[in-house]
Amino acid sequence: MKLIECPRDAMQGLPDFIPTATKTAYLNALLKVGFDTLDFGSFVSPKAIPQLRDTAEVLAGLDLAATRTKLLAIVANLRGAETAAQYPEISYLGFPLSVSETFQQRNTNKTTAEALAEVAAMQELCERTGKTLVTYLSMGFGNPYGDAWSPEIVTDFTRQLAALGVRIVALSDTIGASTAATITPLFSALIPAFPQIEFGAHLHTTPTSWHEKVAAAYEAGCRRFDGAIGGIGGCPMAADELTGNMATENLLVFADEQGEMTGLDLQALARARNEAAGVFDFH
Repeated sequence: MKLIECPRDAMQGLPDFIPTATKTAYLNALLKVGFDTLDFGSFVSPKAIPQLRDTAEVLAGLDLAATRTKLLAIVANLRGAETAAQYPEISYLGFPLSVSETFQQRNTNKTTAEALAEVAAMQELCERTGKTLVTYLSMGFGNPYGDAWSPEIVTDFTRQLAALGVRIVALSDTIGASTAATITPLFSALIPAFPQIEFGAHLHTTPTSWHEKVAAAYEAGCRRFDGAIGGIGGCPMAADELTGNMATENLLVFADEQGEMTGLDLQALARARNEAAGVFDFH
Protein backbone atom coordinates (compact mmCIF):
# COMPACT_ATOMS: atom_id res chain seq x y z
CA MET A 1 0.00 0.00 0.00
CA LYS A 2 1.20 3.48 -0.92
CA LEU A 3 0.13 6.11 1.60
CA ILE A 4 -0.22 9.79 0.70
CA GLU A 5 -0.52 12.13 3.68
CA CYS A 6 -2.67 15.22 3.03
CA PRO A 7 -2.06 18.00 5.58
CA ARG A 8 -2.97 20.52 2.88
CA ASP A 9 -6.47 19.09 2.72
CA ALA A 10 -6.68 19.13 6.50
CA MET A 11 -5.54 22.75 6.79
CA GLN A 12 -7.13 24.53 3.86
CA GLY A 13 -10.60 25.05 5.26
CA LEU A 14 -9.62 26.24 8.74
CA PRO A 15 -10.84 29.79 9.41
CA ASP A 16 -7.91 30.86 11.59
CA PHE A 17 -4.57 31.26 9.85
CA ILE A 18 -1.97 28.76 11.01
CA PRO A 19 1.37 30.59 11.42
CA THR A 20 3.96 29.69 8.80
CA ALA A 21 6.40 28.42 11.41
CA THR A 22 3.72 26.12 12.88
CA LYS A 23 2.87 24.70 9.45
CA THR A 24 6.54 24.18 8.66
CA ALA A 25 7.26 22.38 11.93
CA TYR A 26 4.29 20.05 11.41
CA LEU A 27 5.27 19.22 7.83
CA ASN A 28 8.86 18.57 8.90
CA ALA A 29 7.54 16.12 11.49
CA LEU A 30 5.51 14.38 8.76
CA LEU A 31 8.54 14.18 6.48
CA LYS A 32 10.24 11.96 9.06
CA VAL A 33 7.44 9.38 9.03
CA GLY A 34 8.20 7.89 5.62
CA PHE A 35 5.00 8.52 3.66
CA ASP A 36 5.32 8.01 -0.09
CA THR A 37 4.02 11.51 -0.79
CA LEU A 38 3.13 14.61 1.22
CA ASP A 39 0.30 16.76 -0.17
CA PHE A 40 1.81 19.78 1.53
CA GLY A 41 0.39 22.97 0.01
CA SER A 42 -1.18 24.67 -2.97
CA PHE A 43 -0.43 27.36 -5.50
CA VAL A 44 -3.97 28.69 -5.68
CA SER A 45 -5.21 32.26 -5.39
CA PRO A 46 -4.91 33.49 -1.78
CA LYS A 47 -8.43 34.86 -2.18
CA ALA A 48 -9.70 31.33 -2.77
CA ILE A 49 -7.61 29.58 -0.11
CA PRO A 50 -6.12 32.17 2.27
CA GLN A 51 -4.88 29.47 4.63
CA LEU A 52 -2.26 28.35 2.11
CA ARG A 53 -1.05 31.73 0.92
CA ASP A 54 2.34 30.98 2.50
CA THR A 55 3.06 27.73 0.62
CA ALA A 56 6.27 29.09 -0.94
CA GLU A 57 7.55 30.23 2.46
CA VAL A 58 6.66 26.88 4.03
CA LEU A 59 8.46 25.05 1.23
CA ALA A 60 11.60 27.06 1.88
CA GLY A 61 11.60 25.85 5.50
CA LEU A 62 11.20 22.12 4.81
CA ASP A 63 14.04 19.76 5.64
CA LEU A 64 14.15 17.43 2.65
CA ALA A 65 17.70 16.18 3.07
CA ALA A 66 16.87 13.01 5.00
CA THR A 67 13.45 11.98 3.68
CA ARG A 68 12.25 9.66 0.92
CA THR A 69 8.88 11.42 0.86
CA LYS A 70 8.00 13.29 -2.34
CA LEU A 71 6.09 16.58 -2.34
CA LEU A 72 2.76 17.26 -4.06
CA ALA A 73 1.23 20.72 -4.51
CA ILE A 74 -2.35 21.35 -5.59
CA VAL A 75 -3.01 23.81 -8.42
CA ALA A 76 -6.28 25.14 -9.86
CA ASN A 77 -5.09 26.41 -13.23
CA LEU A 78 -2.14 26.55 -15.60
CA ARG A 79 -0.75 29.69 -13.97
CA GLY A 80 -0.54 27.92 -10.62
CA ALA A 81 1.02 24.89 -12.29
CA GLU A 82 3.67 27.07 -13.91
CA THR A 83 4.52 28.55 -10.51
CA ALA A 84 4.69 25.17 -8.79
CA ALA A 85 6.81 23.69 -11.59
CA GLN A 86 9.53 26.24 -10.89
CA TYR A 87 10.36 24.52 -7.59
CA PRO A 88 12.71 21.56 -8.01
CA GLU A 89 11.65 20.19 -4.61
CA ILE A 90 8.13 19.47 -5.87
CA SER A 91 7.60 16.15 -7.67
CA TYR A 92 3.84 16.15 -8.22
CA LEU A 93 1.28 18.72 -9.31
CA GLY A 94 -2.28 17.84 -8.33
CA PHE A 95 -5.31 19.15 -10.20
CA PRO A 96 -8.99 18.59 -9.27
CA LEU A 97 -10.99 17.69 -12.37
CA SER A 98 -14.65 17.23 -11.55
CA VAL A 99 -17.03 14.83 -13.23
CA SER A 100 -19.71 17.28 -12.02
CA GLU A 101 -20.06 20.33 -14.25
CA THR A 102 -21.58 22.32 -11.39
CA PHE A 103 -18.73 21.57 -9.00
CA GLN A 104 -16.07 22.30 -11.62
CA GLN A 105 -17.57 25.76 -12.08
CA ARG A 106 -17.73 26.33 -8.32
CA ASN A 107 -14.28 24.96 -7.63
CA THR A 108 -12.19 26.41 -10.49
CA ASN A 109 -14.62 28.72 -12.33
CA LYS A 110 -14.34 26.60 -15.48
CA THR A 111 -16.47 24.22 -17.47
CA THR A 112 -15.30 20.62 -17.51
CA ALA A 113 -14.29 21.08 -21.15
CA GLU A 114 -12.15 24.08 -20.20
CA ALA A 115 -10.71 22.13 -17.28
CA LEU A 116 -9.77 19.23 -19.57
CA ALA A 117 -7.97 21.69 -21.83
CA GLU A 118 -6.08 22.92 -18.76
CA VAL A 119 -5.17 19.33 -17.91
CA ALA A 120 -3.71 18.90 -21.39
CA ALA A 121 -1.59 22.04 -20.94
CA MET A 122 -0.51 20.97 -17.45
CA GLN A 123 0.43 17.50 -18.65
CA GLU A 124 2.62 19.05 -21.35
CA LEU A 125 4.17 21.36 -18.75
CA CYS A 126 4.89 18.44 -16.43
CA GLU A 127 6.51 16.43 -19.21
CA ARG A 128 8.67 19.43 -20.07
CA THR A 129 9.72 20.18 -16.48
CA GLY A 130 10.16 16.68 -15.10
CA LYS A 131 7.05 16.74 -12.89
CA THR A 132 4.21 14.25 -12.66
CA LEU A 133 0.58 15.33 -12.89
CA VAL A 134 -1.86 13.76 -10.44
CA THR A 135 -5.46 14.27 -11.58
CA TYR A 136 -8.14 14.00 -8.93
CA LEU A 137 -11.54 13.04 -10.32
CA SER A 138 -13.58 14.98 -7.78
CA MET A 139 -17.22 14.06 -7.23
CA GLY A 140 -15.99 10.69 -8.50
CA PHE A 141 -18.66 8.77 -6.58
CA GLY A 142 -21.62 11.09 -7.10
CA ASN A 143 -22.63 14.68 -6.44
CA PRO A 144 -25.39 16.62 -4.65
CA TYR A 145 -26.23 18.86 -7.60
CA GLY A 146 -28.25 16.49 -9.73
CA ASP A 147 -25.53 16.35 -12.41
CA ALA A 148 -25.38 13.05 -14.25
CA TRP A 149 -23.09 10.43 -12.68
CA SER A 150 -22.39 6.85 -13.60
CA PRO A 151 -19.39 4.52 -13.77
CA GLU A 152 -19.47 5.03 -17.55
CA ILE A 153 -19.04 8.80 -17.11
CA VAL A 154 -16.06 8.27 -14.80
CA THR A 155 -14.61 5.80 -17.30
CA ASP A 156 -15.03 8.31 -20.13
CA PHE A 157 -13.16 10.99 -18.15
CA THR A 158 -10.40 8.48 -17.42
CA ARG A 159 -10.19 7.57 -21.10
CA GLN A 160 -9.64 11.23 -21.97
CA LEU A 161 -6.96 11.55 -19.29
CA ALA A 162 -5.22 8.41 -20.52
CA ALA A 163 -5.16 9.85 -24.06
CA LEU A 164 -3.33 12.91 -22.69
CA GLY A 165 -0.70 10.74 -21.06
CA VAL A 166 -1.83 11.23 -17.45
CA ARG A 167 -0.39 8.42 -15.32
CA ILE A 168 -1.94 8.95 -11.87
CA VAL A 169 -5.69 9.33 -11.32
CA ALA A 170 -7.23 9.51 -7.86
CA LEU A 171 -10.96 8.97 -7.51
CA SER A 172 -12.10 11.56 -4.98
CA ASP A 173 -15.08 11.19 -2.70
CA THR A 174 -15.60 14.92 -2.35
CA ILE A 175 -18.73 14.81 -0.18
CA GLY A 176 -18.51 11.40 1.45
CA ALA A 177 -21.03 9.89 -0.96
CA SER A 178 -19.13 6.68 -1.69
CA THR A 179 -20.20 3.26 -0.50
CA ALA A 180 -18.76 -0.16 -1.09
CA ALA A 181 -21.46 -0.61 -3.73
CA THR A 182 -20.04 2.29 -5.78
CA ILE A 183 -16.35 1.93 -4.90
CA THR A 184 -15.92 -1.71 -5.91
CA PRO A 185 -17.42 -1.51 -9.44
CA LEU A 186 -15.47 1.63 -10.30
CA PHE A 187 -12.03 0.35 -9.36
CA SER A 188 -12.82 -3.14 -10.67
CA ALA A 189 -13.62 -1.64 -14.08
CA LEU A 190 -10.93 1.04 -14.28
CA ILE A 191 -7.82 -0.75 -13.02
CA PRO A 192 -7.76 -3.54 -15.65
CA ALA A 193 -9.00 -1.20 -18.41
CA PHE A 194 -6.17 1.31 -17.93
CA PRO A 195 -3.07 -0.63 -16.82
CA GLN A 196 -0.83 2.35 -17.61
CA ILE A 197 -2.55 4.44 -14.92
CA GLU A 198 -1.94 4.25 -11.18
CA PHE A 199 -5.32 4.66 -9.50
CA GLY A 200 -5.70 6.15 -6.05
CA ALA A 201 -8.53 6.49 -3.56
CA HIS A 202 -9.17 9.83 -1.86
CA LEU A 203 -12.05 8.73 0.33
CA HIS A 204 -14.05 10.77 2.82
CA THR A 205 -15.77 8.88 5.57
CA THR A 206 -17.51 8.83 8.92
CA PRO A 207 -15.81 7.15 11.88
CA THR A 208 -17.98 4.06 11.39
CA SER A 209 -17.83 3.61 7.60
CA TRP A 210 -14.10 3.86 6.92
CA HIS A 211 -13.28 0.15 6.97
CA GLU A 212 -15.82 -0.95 4.40
CA LYS A 213 -14.72 1.84 2.05
CA VAL A 214 -11.00 1.05 2.25
CA ALA A 215 -11.71 -2.68 1.93
CA ALA A 216 -13.86 -2.12 -1.16
CA ALA A 217 -11.11 -0.17 -2.90
CA TYR A 218 -8.36 -2.55 -1.80
CA GLU A 219 -10.22 -5.69 -2.84
CA ALA A 220 -10.83 -4.13 -6.27
CA GLY A 221 -7.07 -3.67 -6.71
CA CYS A 222 -6.38 -0.12 -5.45
CA ARG A 223 -3.10 0.25 -3.55
CA ARG A 224 -2.76 4.06 -3.38
CA PHE A 225 -4.65 5.74 -0.53
CA ASP A 226 -4.85 9.35 0.66
CA GLY A 227 -5.28 10.08 4.34
CA ALA A 228 -4.83 12.74 6.99
CA ILE A 229 -3.78 12.22 10.58
CA GLY A 230 -6.82 12.39 12.82
CA GLY A 231 -9.15 12.40 9.81
CA ILE A 232 -9.08 16.19 9.95
CA GLY A 233 -10.72 18.27 7.21
CA GLY A 234 -11.92 17.21 3.83
CA CYS A 235 -15.65 17.81 3.47
CA PRO A 236 -16.87 21.39 3.83
CA MET A 237 -19.96 20.54 1.73
CA ALA A 238 -20.80 17.21 3.31
CA ALA A 239 -24.20 17.06 4.92
CA ASP A 240 -22.87 14.94 7.81
CA GLU A 241 -20.50 16.90 10.04
CA LEU A 242 -18.83 13.62 11.07
CA THR A 243 -17.67 13.12 7.49
CA GLY A 244 -14.00 13.97 7.02
CA ASN A 245 -10.76 12.82 5.51
CA MET A 246 -9.78 9.18 5.79
CA ALA A 247 -7.77 8.94 9.01
CA THR A 248 -4.20 7.81 8.39
CA GLU A 249 -4.38 5.82 11.62
CA ASN A 250 -7.23 3.77 10.14
CA LEU A 251 -5.31 3.13 6.94
CA LEU A 252 -2.48 1.72 9.04
CA VAL A 253 -4.90 -0.55 10.90
CA PHE A 254 -6.19 -1.85 7.58
CA ALA A 255 -2.69 -2.29 6.17
CA ASP A 256 -1.73 -4.34 9.22
CA GLU A 257 -4.82 -6.51 8.80
CA GLN A 258 -3.75 -7.26 5.22
CA GLY A 259 -0.12 -7.91 6.13
CA GLU A 260 0.87 -4.91 4.00
CA MET A 261 4.22 -3.26 4.73
CA THR A 262 3.92 0.52 4.68
CA GLY A 263 7.48 1.26 5.74
CA LEU A 264 6.37 4.02 8.09
CA ASP A 265 8.33 4.96 11.20
CA LEU A 266 5.63 4.55 13.86
CA GLN A 267 7.56 6.49 16.48
CA ALA A 268 7.90 9.41 14.06
CA LEU A 269 4.19 9.06 13.31
CA ALA A 270 3.36 9.32 17.01
CA ARG A 271 5.48 12.48 17.27
CA ALA A 272 3.76 13.94 14.20
CA ARG A 273 0.37 13.14 15.70
CA ASN A 274 1.36 15.04 18.83
CA GLU A 275 2.27 17.99 16.60
CA ALA A 276 -1.09 17.67 14.83
CA ALA A 277 -2.94 17.90 18.12
CA GLY A 278 -1.46 21.36 18.59
CA VAL A 279 -2.04 22.49 15.01
CA PHE A 280 -5.65 21.29 14.80
CA ASP A 281 -6.63 21.33 18.47
CA PHE A 282 -7.72 17.71 18.79
CA HIS A 283 -6.75 14.87 21.13
